Amino acid sequence: MTNRLRTEIEKEELESELIVEEKPAKEIPENFLTKFLTKGFITTDEATRALPFVLFMAFLGMIYIANRHLAEKNIRDIDKLTKEVRQLTWEYKVTQADLAYKSTLSEVAKRVDTLGIKESLQPAHKITVQEDVDQ
Repeated sequence: MTNRLRTEIEKEELESELIVEEKPAKEIPENFLTKFLTKGFITTDEATRALPFVLFMAFLGMIYIANRHLAEKNIRDIDKLTKEVRQLTWEYKVTQADLAYKSTLSEVAKRVDTLGIKESLQPAHKITVQEDVDQ
């Protein structure tokens, strides 16, 4: 029985074989770009000879882009520092005005009064020292 089954399987395999048809290769449509690259001005030899120039131009383009990024970064840094200088200038002016206010006679008297020191009611005297003429 096994032989009979094997022969039946072989017959079925032969019947189920697929027939593969070869399709013709697709033709490249003729448009401007394909005509230009295949039949036009640029051939493979000319493209190979122009490759160093194309690479040089690409290198110059990358340098141009890097230079632009560096310039924009510098401008951002300058703007940031300018804002910081303005802020510090205003902080200096506010501190200077606060110091001028706190060094007035009335403010000093208020602060010193808490320490127990009293303000002098007599005007200040100028002390003069006379030099000896004998020397």
